[in-house]
Amino acid sequence: MKDLPDIDFENLLNYLNHSRGLDFTGYKRNTLKRLTSRRIKRLGVESYNEYLDYLQVHPQEHNNLFNSLMLNVTAFFRDRVAWDYLQTDIIPKIIKSKQPSEPIRLWSAGCATGEEAYTLAILFAEALGIEQFCQRVKIYATDLDEEAITKGRQALYTAQNVEPLGKELQNKYFESKEANFLFLNELRRCVIFGRHDLIHDAPISRLDLLCCRNTLMYFNRETQAKVLDRFHFALKEDGFLFVGKAEMLLTQTSLFSSINNKYRIFAKVTKVSWRDRLMLMSEAGSLQAGKMLTINLRLRDEVFESSSVAQIVQDEQGNIALANHLARSAFILGSQDIGKPLSELELYRHLPQLRSAIEQSCDEHCCSALDNVEIKTGDKVTRVFDIQITPLIEGESKILGTNIAFIDVTRYQNLRQKLDRYREELEAAQEELQTSHEELETTNEELQSTNEELETTNEELQSTNQELETMNEELQSSNEELQSSNEELNVRTDELNNISVFMESILTSLKMGMTVLDRRLSIQLWNNRMTEFWGLRTEEVRDRFFFDLDIGLPVEQLRSMIRTCQSGENDYQELTLEAIDRRGKTIDCRVICTPLKTKEQQQGLILLMEIK
Repeated sequence: MKDLPDIDFENLLNYLNHSRGLDFTGYKRNTLKRLTSRRIKRLGVESYNEYLDYLQVHPQEHNNLFNSLMLNVTAFFRDRVAWDYLQTDIIPKIIKSKQPSEPIRLWSAGCATGEEAYTLAILFAEALGIEQFCQRVKIYATDLDEEAITKGRQALYTAQNVEPLGKELQNKYFESKEANFLFLNELRRCVIFGRHDLIHDAPISRLDLLCCRNTLMYFNRETQAKVLDRFHFALKEDGFLFVGKAEMLLTQTSLFSSINNKYRIFAKVTKVSWRDRLMLMSEAGSLQAGKMLTINLRLRDEVFESSSVAQIVQDEQGNIALANHLARSAFILGSQDIGKPLSELELYRHLPQLRSAIEQSCDEHCCSALDNVEIKTGDKVTRVFDIQITPLIEGESKILGTNIAFIDVTRYQNLRQKLDRYREELEAAQEELQTSHEELETTNEELQSTNEELETTNEELQSTNQELETMNEELQSSNEELQSSNEELNVRTDELNNISVFMESILTSLKMGMTVLDRRLSIQLWNNRMTEFWGLRTEEVRDRFFFDLDIGLPVEQLRSMIRTCQSGENDYQELTLEAIDRRGKTIDCRVICTPLKTKEQQQGLILLMEIK
């Protein structure tokens, strides 16, 4: 029992076909589902339906999916021993069959990124010489993947890609370009890249060699048969087909004959037209004497009677003239039936095609036949007969009658049915084996592709690790610099703390009140003596405008002195005022004003106050 189709997956394929023209109808479903599931898992999507929604929202994902389905696993001289056989046995045959100036046409179908197409170019250039190759050889390299074709046209490969060629071929057919290798331009012009769909597009024709390796295994049985039929059309009568090691061509043995089954190289089979069947007629010799005539007649009768085939002879008028033992037994005929019209027999009425066959045989003076006719015999058993109708001709044209032979093929028919059944079972088993082999090869290519991705990821991780190590070293250097800066800051902080303590001790020890004003005359410093004089704490007066203070000191009377000092007209001003201290006692307060300067400019004022 066949597995039911996955409706959600089929909906996804239909969407790809209608929205982007990507028709995967002829591809094996198991392979497609496996590759699609790998892509879905990377995105963290749970089902085909969710992935379909994702495709509709993110159009750029179509390219990622297509690249996942097109594995593009290839290499120069992939399966080297097969290419060696092609070089030593097949290519010389192709060249030998050509005139010296006759063109040679090659096709690399499913070429991926072009390695196998350029491998063909190298082998034919080695066999012909570069000059002859450029004049005579055309290589058509096609694939379904536009990105792969573009890379093939560029013909730029890494050192790892060209490693299978060896140093000699690398130096002969490639130019160094930075860290990569570029295929020679004069040979590259002979390789024509293009997009081609093996299932739907017309094949390239008049080919001497068609190379399609590990591509057919992705197609189902029907599609493989269709593509191989196109390949048969594409090749010349003496053309060769070179396929991958997983592709057996089991379903198309009538189109291709094996040249080397181990390396999967096949030759095109030329179809032979049918010929007309030959008619073998023998004439009886004349009787020399009556006795001999009697003996011969008796011999003829005995031969006819003892024949292993049931026979009925009809005369010119359509009556039964003779019926041998097997015919009488099989169709229940007696002596009374001799002389009756054949048309009166029940056998004749049940075989309407027999009349037309007899008429055709007599009209055309040739034998006719009815194959695999079922007849119920006298023992009530239905048997299968091949019926041969032979006209009995006298001289060249006179019809004497018709011999109708019933050849019992029941046993052979049963054997044929068994044979057909066994053949079908064998083909089914072979197809299952082939499918398993192809799926194994596909899985192997998927693993190879995954391995390449892992190698790339590993290289990226190594690069990232190196960057992280560099960053770590930079951070360590920065950390050392920060530690050095921090130590310097700690030293300066200690110095500032010492200065602060020193200043604080000075301000505390100072017997005069002191306040420092900035250039806007806002209070920045207010020592303890000022608090004792006027009753306001430092936090109450900081950043307040000096003339907004409401204390016992008449600050307005200081405005003129402060302005004069602030303007720079005089660096020292002194004034004694009558004031009221924080206890309400009238006092005389001496006020000294001096500028607060740096080398560049004046920063504010210092007011010193003393109670007399």
